[in-house]
Amino acid sequence: MENISTRTARLWQQDRDHFVHPYTNFQHFAQQGSVIFERGKDHFIYDSEGREYLDGIAGLWCVNIGHGQQEMAETLARQAAKLAYYNTFEDASSPPAAMLAAKLAELSPGTLNHVFYGTGGSVANDTAIKIVHYYFNQIGQSERKLVIARDLGYHGSTYLAHTLTGIRSTHQGFDLAPNLVHYVSAPYSYRRPPQVAEADFCDYLIAELEAKIQELGPHKVACFIAEPILGAGGVIVPPPGYHRRTFELCKQYGILYISDEVVTAFGRLGEMVSSEVRFGIQPDILVLAKGISSGYVPLGATMISDEIYDVISRPKKENPYFSHGFTYSGHALACAAGLKNIELMERLDLCAHVRKWGPYFAASLQSLAELPIVGEVRGSHYMLCLEYVADQDTKTPFPDELAIAKRVYYHCKERGLILRPIGSLNILSPPLTYDQEAIDRSVEIVRRSIEATMADLQ
Repeated sequence: MENISTRTARLWQQDRDHFVHPYTNFQHFAQQGSVIFERGKDHFIYDSEGREYLDGIAGLWCVNIGHGQQEMAETLARQAAKLAYYNTFEDASSPPAAMLAAKLAELSPGTLNHVFYGTGGSVANDTAIKIVHYYFNQIGQSERKLVIARDLGYHGSTYLAHTLTGIRSTHQGFDLAPNLVHYVSAPYSYRRPPQVAEADFCDYLIAELEAKIQELGPHKVACFIAEPILGAGGVIVPPPGYHRRTFELCKQYGILYISDEVVTAFGRLGEMVSSEVRFGIQPDILVLAKGISSGYVPLGATMISDEIYDVISRPKKENPYFSHGFTYSGHALACAAGLKNIELMERLDLCAHVRKWGPYFAASLQSLAELPIVGEVRGSHYMLCLEYVADQDTKTPFPDELAIAKRVYYHCKERGLILRPIGSLNILSPPLTYDQEAIDRSVEIVRRSIEATMADLQ
């Protein structure tokens, strides 16, 4: 039998020599290589040496039902044996694609009754913008092309979705679509302008958005895209009423509203879809991915309203052809995963579980705000973040070269917890199966890891 350490070394070498990893510091990767994760069960994952970790990030915001779900595995095996794939161009479909489309329409707010399938969030956001442009072209408003997005918003990594993304550091070295996307401030109360009181911050943001619309020309702005809670940009929770007011402003100017719920949907905030229930809006387009299949098979969905569908499906041009789609749109295996995922979430009542334990999780993590390097603990339910600062009073950040969040991450990993380091932030977004024991253990590990990091800095 092959020695585990030898096997791990071989896998590590193969990975380092041949796998180009996403979002990677190649110099660091060349030195450190990867941790090889081999299996998972519920909210635990195990590396190739058999070490157990709490998966504090659900893979990457997505393994909502937890790892190693036997029913999911059996469903995928049956579907693969029956029909893993057939294209859905023009007049072809499959039972899983049709059934999931109906289920997503049932779960979505308002008149979002139509779904375009893709393979993930980036593709779903690309699709959203293409459909917006197609829609305005068909109704004779072809000058509407511009998109308003937000600083620190994250919408993906394809060429267009990366342009939508307002995390400017990720743009370095890449040529993105110029002059198409324009940004307004993130609803980031902790880092709001010093002259703006917290009570006035929402007014400030709405005034800024309206000023941007006027600057660009209302007749040229096609859509506004926003995550209900910003994810990779720092788990930024907007002030109360923000989404409702941005939505109403868009309606005032005939601008379509895209709600990017790639992260927030499917239970992370305690609801299947959060836009209406939590934030009081019925968007024109809703973008879904990640938790839609709990990551078991790549899947994304762009939900569009009846109004938009009625235009793009009955355009005014003679013999039109909707020339958008992908080989794997409506992939039968992926759609079967989506159906089973929703069935399991409903049967296990995971949204209710998150509504019950989310406030406890947030309050427990909030106790770490007493530590000197913790500037803010923020988020909602199973979507939480710690921001580190060199000085709590002035909110002065640590120098980038200290890699403060990475230091905390390594200490957490040594103690059996995986969380996500981004700059001066650590993010927790675990599987929705996280229970009180997992929450308590995670918070204690983070506390001890921050204390160890503080000791390192002395």
